[in-house]
Amino acid sequence: MPGSLTISHHETAATLDHADAVRLAAVLDELAYLLGIPGPNRINDAQLAALCEGRAPDRADLARWSRGLAAELRGRRP
Repeated sequence: MPGSLTISHHETAATLDHADAVRLAAVLDELAYLLGIPGPNRINDAQLAALCEGRAPDRADLARWSRGLAAELRGRRP
């Protein structure tokens, strides 16, 4: 279906319709922004650690990943 997205890992898949993909892309762009800005509105180190789920926290990598995935959801390359 045009405008839909399927995310699959082995035998399970999650699908998003176009409106949800656009909304998720906006959230990911905002996450990347909040990771990169200085000041009190920046995602703090404890929040960063939680977002990295046990992996070594890497603010720049998570921001890059968020922007890249947002671009893919919008149908263009970063």
